[in-house]
Amino acid sequence: MRSTKKSAFGIIATMLILMATVLSACGGGSTTGTTTPNSGGKAPADKQVFNWPLVGIADIKTFDPAMATTQTSLQAINMVFTGLVSLDNDQKVVPELADSWTTTDKGLTWTFKLKPNLKFSDGTPLTSTDVVYSLDRALQPDLGSPASPSYLNLIKDSDKLLAGKIKTIIGDSVLAPDPSTVVIKITQPVGYFLATLTYSTAYVVEKKLIDKYGNKNFTDHLTEGGGSGPFKVQEYTHGKRIVFVPNDNYVKAKPIIKVVSTFYKDAATTYQAYKNGQVDQAAVPTDYLSEQQNSPEYHKVPVLSIFYYGLNFLAKPFDNLNIRKAFALALNKEEMIKVVYKNVEVATNHIVPSGMPGYNQNLKGPDGTTSTAGNPTLAKQLFTKGLQEEGYANAAALPKIKFQYASGSADTEKEIAVAVQQWKDVLGATVEATPTDFETLSASLPKTVGNSSVQMFESGWGDDYPDPQDFLTLQFSNGSPNNQTNWGQNKAADAATQVQVQNALNAADVEQDATKRMQAYNDAEQTLVNDVAWLPIFQLARSRVLKSYVVGRTFNAGDFTPPFVWSSVYIANH
Repeated sequence: MRSTKKSAFGIIATMLILMATVLSACGGGSTTGTTTPNSGGKAPADKQVFNWPLVGIADIKTFDPAMATTQTSLQAINMVFTGLVSLDNDQKVVPELADSWTTTDKGLTWTFKLKPNLKFSDGTPLTSTDVVYSLDRALQPDLGSPASPSYLNLIKDSDKLLAGKIKTIIGDSVLAPDPSTVVIKITQPVGYFLATLTYSTAYVVEKKLIDKYGNKNFTDHLTEGGGSGPFKVQEYTHGKRIVFVPNDNYVKAKPIIKVVSTFYKDAATTYQAYKNGQVDQAAVPTDYLSEQQNSPEYHKVPVLSIFYYGLNFLAKPFDNLNIRKAFALALNKEEMIKVVYKNVEVATNHIVPSGMPGYNQNLKGPDGTTSTAGNPTLAKQLFTKGLQEEGYANAAALPKIKFQYASGSADTEKEIAVAVQQWKDVLGATVEATPTDFETLSASLPKTVGNSSVQMFESGWGDDYPDPQDFLTLQFSNGSPNNQTNWGQNKAADAATQVQVQNALNAADVEQDATKRMQAYNDAEQTLVNDVAWLPIFQLARSRVLKSYVVGRTFNAGDFTPPFVWSSVYIANH
């Protein structure tokens, strides 16, 4: 999730993918916005400062690439660290530290040749040994990475390392036969493996810094080195800001700007700071769209991120299929998007977003139609049936329902209020809206896997790489830390069928016929929607403003700035 995944994300519309998770986004066609050059020419060197806020948090959750799960963390991490490969503005995999790669052994062995003269930001040479060390470190059980088990699980024996059955995969499935060569052996010949290496869990970290300060504390000393990205850290003041300056040892064209990322508690405060000239980019809260939509500084960019409500299959009353369907069909998503988001976002029933390979135009909602306006009549019928099946006399007899969502966004507050009212109006069900600190909620959701600790929640997912596997198998496979609704791992009457679909997703991942593979994903997605494994609400579009004097800044469907693009960004005279 570049949330996010990220992601990672100036999300204002709904917890910034968990206020700022998924999520990243990616996909088929590229949607890119670029600032118009300013005729004033470049500003002097001391004015080359881009104020790019980190929104919705008091501090980033982590600066460690192996530990990142939220977009705000990834926004900072992607400035400082890189890996073998990256994504460009069109969401295509391109070389970064690697110069080239080949596959052998029927796609099970990948050999990467590194660019010459690679260095960390402190000038220390970066070799293949550093790459394999970083991959091995990200999978070490003592580190406890929440993301590596998902993003690096294709590497041979990664499961054994995570389980503590072996001490290392160096020399086993990740090898450095010479300083410029990296070999990675994987378990299945899947087409999306290279793309998984664009996520931060595969980024290279400097062992020298970790040896000096420790696995947990080295990120407080990134002013001394640590990464190989376009920037290095000049200052990191917890609870206040991070200042990035160009990394003179970056292997590609170097940036000329300094980036100051100040922490802001919410989107509204950030937007006001933009109007006051304190920041150069901000998301536009829906209440202020009318004053910006005709401005040359306004940019709307659709991204491949889905926001959804999670109904935990292991928590009552959502262990009942008819009750889940009733809650889904009681929502008029079209009205919600119109009232709350002024039609900036797009109401959807989909898990795989529009624009993504494998998008299913024929997918139906739980009522067998493509409508996103809800079906109150059928919702009431299903709700009554579900109550009877569970022995509830009426809606008032339901267990207390707490709906957790990330606090800090006025738009989110309005959205949740609309949903709660619709459930009350259509079903007579009382749902308690429970705003929760973003970092607290994002930390608690992976812990719902296998239990009922969070009953109902809002979340979002932005694609990490251009493949539907990222929205399907990665989310819903058995034991996945993303399977937070516990689909396929519960005691429902159709649990065995859910497991069969999980197996079908695993088979689709390695299917070599592209047409058959996409059809298998389409079939699985339809089952997931029918089961309300997610209750999708909308596909995200970024609505933001950028000062006209910031030249060369690009926006894309991935909601991610490629590291080599920063060299094109500068501040014009203004």
